[in-house]
Amino acid sequence: MIRHMVNLKERSYPICITTSFDDFGKTFLSLRTGKKLLIVTDENVDKYYSDICSKELENNGFEVSRHVLAPGEQHKNLEAVYGIYQQLVEYKFDRTDTLVALGGGVVGDITGFAAATYMRGINFVQVPTTLLSQADSSVGGKTGVDFNGHKNVIGAFYQPKLVFINVNTIKTLPKREVSAGLAEVIKHGLILDEEYCYYINENAEKIFNYDENVLQYLAKKNCAIKGSVVEEDEKENELRAILNFGHTIGHAVETVQNFSLLHGECVSIGIAGAFRLSLYLGAVNEAAVENVKKMLLKLELPVSLPGLDVEKVYSHIFYDKKVKDNKLKFVLPRRIGEVFQCNIEDSELIKKVLFDLSK
Repeated sequence: MIRHMVNLKERSYPICITTSFDDFGKTFLSLRTGKKLLIVTDENVDKYYSDICSKELENNGFEVSRHVLAPGEQHKNLEAVYGIYQQLVEYKFDRTDTLVALGGGVVGDITGFAAATYMRGINFVQVPTTLLSQADSSVGGKTGVDFNGHKNVIGAFYQPKLVFINVNTIKTLPKREVSAGLAEVIKHGLILDEEYCYYINENAEKIFNYDENVLQYLAKKNCAIKGSVVEEDEKENELRAILNFGHTIGHAVETVQNFSLLHGECVSIGIAGAFRLSLYLGAVNEAAVENVKKMLLKLELPVSLPGLDVEKVYSHIFYDKKVKDNKLKFVLPRRIGEVFQCNIEDSELIKKVLFDLSK
């Protein structure tokens, strides 16, 4: 088992990276929590991993209950959180007890928000089962739900007690979802580690063949990069905003397309857009733009969306949480492995980029 610590003083927690659930119960015991656990999962993940996780926990003395959500971003709302609250109250959970998020980013976000707000905060453990959640959303303490079609506008920063990553869970995913997860994986390299980008590019075939050594390295590297940023800026006052690279356009595309595209696919389109915007500002050259496009395409990710509604996407960008005083703040590349933040008020320039993405 590989262990990595996210160091946030009294909110510090371990990330455990392994290839099975064999040590899940023992690892949980080390947290010294109460004995009641509620596993929150969705209908897709439930049939694969709920039983084995429950058994591991019960064998180590825990009382385990289960709450199964409908899958998909369209169900990431306050109603889902309400259902969790009902079960926690019914089973008389107190602050020493724990919510366990078993699933992808949607399950993690919903469960984390429920944990942050039930009794003003109870224990919370992330068990991410998708590449996207293993690479990104399970680490850092961002929780929340969508509201009236706007992504993640209700939420809280709330750190887990533990992140337990079994890299082999991604074997049950459709290939499209693996590709979508790779958008967040390569994002970390694009913002902070050029060498990591090229490692991902060179090992794409091994990733798609579920090479355990490569998958564990990816998980460790992602957690180390994201963890280092979160340690410096836990609540996104400045530096942590760079983790939103590709998300300003990506979230708007995701919303306008009514979540018919996967989150990582939209982030990939957003990354392509960020490089084009940086090109027009003179910060990167055409070669860098083409190089990144080739990397994304090799990972079977989209770099454009023919027929994209430019005006609608532009309008939705202003719901982004980085908008201040009606000014759009973008995270843009200076080169592969380095980014900068800047406000852009030129609406025609932004629309020009969106038009490029629509072809």
